[in-house]
Amino acid sequence: MTERPDAAVGNATLSARDIDAVLAACRLLVAISVRSLGAVEDRLNLVQLRILVVVSSRPGIGMGELATATGLHVSRVSRACDRMVAAGLVNRDEDPRDRRGVRLSPTATGRAVMKEISAARRRAIRPALQRMTDDQRAELIDALTIFAGHADEPADVDLWAAGWTTKSDETDTQRSEK
Repeated sequence: MTERPDAAVGNATLSARDIDAVLAACRLLVAISVRSLGAVEDRLNLVQLRILVVVSSRPGIGMGELATATGLHVSRVSRACDRMVAAGLVNRDEDPRDRRGVRLSPTATGRAVMKEISAARRRAIRPALQRMTDDQRAELIDALTIFAGHADEPADVDLWAAGWTTKSDETDTQRSEK
């Protein structure tokens, strides 16, 4: 990662228009993310989706860790996981280190649901990128990369818990789209 310049650099030219432009892009990306959930809303609710996202990113996670990662009470997580096990979305296995505990991992069906959401997001983003010139697209990618590199990501935020995919998912989705 590149070295971050002093936070004061560039503040003199920062305008409300700059912030508004970034917020508009954020609204669009959030809207795309929310719409992508429609692809699976008949199979799981939002709480179950949050759980599936975290379990998919951390196979073998324990119930207490999952409750912390999702910001939900452990009893609510436990009830939701019961329904998700019955629906074939997650596996619940005995914790080999603590027989009282369980470890959760996604099933093939659960992984397929996550890929379906990622594919829906990719399909929604693709048309806007295709309407851009090669130069515009390159500038956007450079700007987003720089922006992400300069942003202070909260240490307690798990991007998976927020529903964002990783490069490994992108590679899997690209393979499945071919």
